[in-house]
Amino acid sequence: MTEATKEAILEALKSVQDPDLHQDIVSLGFVKDLALCDGVAKFTLELTTPACPVKEELREQARAAAMSVPGMKQVNVELSAQVKSSLPAGNQMGGQVKNVIAVTSGKGGVGKTTCAVNLALALAQTGAKVGVLDADVYGPNVPVMLGVSGQRPGGAADGKSIVPIPAHGLKVISVGNLVEDGQPVMWRGPMLHRALQQFLQDVLWEELDYLLVDMPPGTGDAQISLSQLVPLTGAVVVTMPQEVSLTDVRRAIGMCQQVKTPVLGIIENMSGEIFGTGGGMKTAQAYEVPYLGSIPLEPGVRSGGDEGLPVVLGDPESEVAASFRHIAGELAREIAIASQSKPALPTLEV
Repeated sequence: MTEATKEAILEALKSVQDPDLHQDIVSLGFVKDLALCDGVAKFTLELTTPACPVKEELREQARAAAMSVPGMKQVNVELSAQVKSSLPAGNQMGGQVKNVIAVTSGKGGVGKTTCAVNLALALAQTGAKVGVLDADVYGPNVPVMLGVSGQRPGGAADGKSIVPIPAHGLKVISVGNLVEDGQPVMWRGPMLHRALQQFLQDVLWEELDYLLVDMPPGTGDAQISLSQLVPLTGAVVVTMPQEVSLTDVRRAIGMCQQVKTPVLGIIENMSGEIFGTGGGMKTAQAYEVPYLGSIPLEPGVRSGGDEGLPVVLGDPESEVAASFRHIAGELAREIAIASQSKPALPTLEV
């Protein structure tokens, strides 16, 4: 009887391709800790994200490929993940935050913050380390949605750094946790720039796989400042289906292109009979950017946000929660693709 070898197993595993990175799992370095004894093999498949939407398919393909080697009796495949950083070495965030994603929209009222919070939670549920930076300083709603209103961030031992607030497994920082409830924030551009700089550089985020930045609506100072302060992995654009929202989304996409920020995808929120469907997908196709998916319009999304228990946590079996989890997987996929080549520091062309 032919005896299996590690070399033969690795050769067989080269037949398994990552559908997004378009390389085999051996060349990508996914196969770790291969052990073989008397026809029984064990190895770990280390993927690019714990939120990989095809991880079970890859596991089964890898197991089947290894079992095809003559002499194999059993194959055990474990899954793990190591999120790759898209930020260049020496970036201003100290190398501990691997990917920074702006969640933006061309106008207010489309559910951008709701999407940012629920996507962050959905990513965290897969085992990823996730933070949320509330950059909507004029309307900071993240504390309300995560149930941390009135809490204050802590101070670090060095007397300079800020400790983010823990919320449902996330690390959170928001102007809403630094001012009194109802107190308006009336800052001009330079003050806004400095606040974002502090949130990015002076907060002890520690190791994060993903930092989601909830941007203010529109195409103004905050968007320009963020693109200048840190090389973004990319932006997610949230829209509603109707044309009045899509017009502003086109402007948001245009600004992302101008500041050299990749658009990771479009999300159509509040999709359904009332506001229509399909507008987000058509815009994604027109601009040749990924369409991440749609979120149906349901009252539970609003009530969960008001109560500090977003729908991904408060009603995990709902259609809306499933939609957020699906979109989180698609977003993680696009981030993994974008992270394969580290971007240069973006500049604004005027």
